[in-house]
Amino acid sequence: MTIQPGDRIPSATLMAATADGPKEVSTDEIFAGKTVVLFGVPGAFTPTCSAKHLPGFVQQRAALQAKGVDTVACMSVNDVFVMGAWRKDQGINEEVTLLADGAAAFTKALGLEFDLTGRGLGVRCQRFVLVAKDGVVSHVAVEAPGAFEVSKAEAVLEKL
Repeated sequence: MTIQPGDRIPSATLMAATADGPKEVSTDEIFAGKTVVLFGVPGAFTPTCSAKHLPGFVQQRAALQAKGVDTVACMSVNDVFVMGAWRKDQGINEEVTLLADGAAAFTKALGLEFDLTGRGLGVRCQRFVLVAKDGVVSHVAVEAPGAFEVSKAEAVLEKL
């Protein structure tokens, strides 16, 4: 079942692509005591993700912060080295934390997996966004396949 408002973020370990290289990070560490916007993308370097989704959150980071957001994080079912390369390609510093869920364990715990095995891509993350305050989800929006409306930065700003 897909995570819903009022649900607690499940405990999991992810890998963060940082300027200093890969870093293991727990969801408890990411979400505890903070307001976090987490958005998921089907894959690093994919067209919509690279041209619109991630850049939108980088551009809107200050506006999100002004509305009380402590952390903006992007998650994908990719390995941390791919996420690190995407970070460099996109010219991201600390505006958005890039998180790798290489085995899709956290994605599955959220109920947001999307099976693209038939297209040679394996299990991926659906395009989504959620807002959590101190680890409790206050908003979640999942895109219909091929859509890019409810999970973009501007849509989240309207919900805060």
